[in-house]
Amino acid sequence: MSSRGDERAPAPSQAGAWLVLRDVRRAFRQGRSLIHAVDGVSLDIEAGETIAVTGPSGAGKSTLLHLIGGLDMPDSGRIVVSGVDVHSLSRTAAARYRRSVGFVFQYYRLLGHLSPVDNVLSPLLGDGRVRPADVQWAGELLDLVDLPTDGRVAAGDLSGGEQQRVAIARALVGRPKLVIADEPTGALDSRTGEDVLDLIAALQAQWGFTLIMATHDPSVAAQCARQIRLLDGRVLTETRVQSRDPDALLRRVTGLG
Repeated sequence: MSSRGDERAPAPSQAGAWLVLRDVRRAFRQGRSLIHAVDGVSLDIEAGETIAVTGPSGAGKSTLLHLIGGLDMPDSGRIVVSGVDVHSLSRTAAARYRRSVGFVFQYYRLLGHLSPVDNVLSPLLGDGRVRPADVQWAGELLDLVDLPTDGRVAAGDLSGGEQQRVAIARALVGRPKLVIADEPTGALDSRTGEDVLDLIAALQAQWGFTLIMATHDPSVAAQCARQIRLLDGRVLTETRVQSRDPDALLRRVTGLG
């Protein structure tokens, strides 16, 4: 990240676009070869959209999500979120931006020896002392994803589906406006994966955060209103689809509809 002190940069003039990517590129060396993981991607994403980034393995899905979330830095191009040029932030502001994004990974990335509550609270540790209100909020999130808050249970002892539910609660603890899910059902069996996907979709419908989800599974992509297909790091196609009724998901998954 840039060490410059300015935390904002002028955004491109894109009326209505909440997240803007312009000619974003990222390449990696692999032996003597240069792999263009993201090769000139330009996108406009509205606030509250549900986006599926699809394509085969090696298409650049994870790299693109990591760039948007600030986990990696592009070689060139711009990523602007709500008027903020993500990769022109100071080191401190960049860390703050990453904490503002909710991440859900394929293999959970939990601290297995800690309780579910402590795992959910972990993104808040970068802001200093965890307050009693934060602990209460973490418990409410675990209730929302239908998991116990018993401090004697280690996250590593939970099933795969339960661990992914903890990971979803962790992603939401900072009340993010952007949630990035990288193959969130890839490590789960089909039934558990469908339940987890339903939960993510229901929470997105309830809270209205922008959801960008990478997947190679067409049935998972079908749950999103817009599909962006990558191939060799480039946008091959963009498709808008009819997603499932959010009110029905809320009633079935959370009982809050």
